[in-house]
Amino acid sequence: MLTSMTGFGRIHKQFSDYSITVEMKSVNHRFCEVNIRIPRQMMLVEEKIKKLILTYIQRGRVEVFISIDGSTLSSKEVQIQWELVEQYYQALQEAKQRFDLLGGEIKLEDLFQHPEFTTIVEKEMTNQQLEQDLLQIVEKAVLQLMEMRREEGKGLLQDIIRNLEYIQISTQAVEKLSPKVVLQYRDRLQKKMAEFSDGFIDEARLLNEVAILADKVDINEEVTRINSHISQFYKTIDGEEQVIGRKLDFLVQELNREINTIGSKANDVTIAEHVVNMKTKLEKIKEQVQNIE
Repeated sequence: MLTSMTGFGRIHKQFSDYSITVEMKSVNHRFCEVNIRIPRQMMLVEEKIKKLILTYIQRGRVEVFISIDGSTLSSKEVQIQWELVEQYYQALQEAKQRFDLLGGEIKLEDLFQHPEFTTIVEKEMTNQQLEQDLLQIVEKAVLQLMEMRREEGKGLLQDIIRNLEYIQISTQAVEKLSPKVVLQYRDRLQKKMAEFSDGFIDEARLLNEVAILADKVDINEEVTRINSHISQFYKTIDGEEQVIGRKLDFLVQELNREINTIGSKANDVTIAEHVVNMKTKLEKIKEQVQNIE
């Protein structure tokens, strides 16, 4: 199964007391990274959301945006700095005695007129029904995202297969051309030897030189490995394994190594052209593989 790492999902649902919107997008990444933006009151649910997403996604960077609207979400409480209030009260009492302010009374508003004494904080929610509804919406959003990743994976698969087929055909063409390179070299060498030796040709030396070149330009091992890597490529994309991006990336690197070796051994313009075209197609495959989970 070939799955892209690029996807998008968005679910909005209205409940009786609140509405929930979950939006998530994923892009390619070497590992799996999930970043969640959630209302502060629901931070306790963040780890559960992450675990839920990781049951579906094994690779890629996932951004999750969650918004919850409704009175149920809002819960605040007043916190009073009682030690500070008591110190202030004692200071007022001392001031009355020191300056003989017998007529003055300490009122409640005197104590709480300073904002430093009180703070209003938002409480973390523990609404089980809200948590359950949120997790359901998150799961629907990630399923929508996964559907898009699979659809894009189908497009990537078609493009990869098209380029692999081209490389296979070019490899076969190069394999057929390789023996001709040796024969052409033999003919050229034979003519030069004849020119410089008044028609006399040392057959032993000629055969020796041709044998040396044949060994240098032999590409049978490279062709065999290219065919093997392509076969493994097909087995991987046709298999049941979901996370195959890294394996395909390794096979692309190995294919590139073998094609480069053929290019360095090639002593023929036509083979060199095939090598250039093969590398162009392989570069396209590499770009597509970078986005596979």
